[in-house]
Amino acid sequence: MKILLVSDTHGRDEHLEEALEIEKPDFLCHMGDLEGSEDYIRVIANCPLAMVSGNNDFWTDLNPEVTFELQGFRIFMTHGHYYYAHSGNEQLKSAGRRNKADIVLFGHTHRPTLEFDKDIIVANPGSLTYPRQEKRRPSYMVLYLEKGKLPKFETKFL
Repeated sequence: MKILLVSDTHGRDEHLEEALEIEKPDFLCHMGDLEGSEDYIRVIANCPLAMVSGNNDFWTDLNPEVTFELQGFRIFMTHGHYYYAHSGNEQLKSAGRRNKADIVLFGHTHRPTLEFDKDIIVANPGSLTYPRQEKRRPSYMVLYLEKGKLPKFETKFL
């Protein structure tokens, strides 16, 4: 299963449209700061999706975190601001473990990151709109999940 991981589009969806066209995913995960684009993203995704609210999503019905299963993997998804993501991944890992997750997906920092711990994986695709990492290229991740196999992540830039 090919899963597109995105975050922090901030209501500017041109790069999301481009990533969807390039990747043609089976599933889309958006880790928040959509700023009113929820309905539009549901229309353009052309696949099942999961979305959470971020710290800039003031008038939304999205939950701040969700837990779900794909291909036998339990995924905990949040924006990250409630877990002090700018200070590291420890609180995110703890929240993931409390939710019995194999994978924690988050955004908020606008920097792609991937950490494999002994019992949990933590991933942030960065931002498609306002990247903050070196060279400041819009980023996203593709996650490949297959039941019984190790998850494979690719960080990509537009």
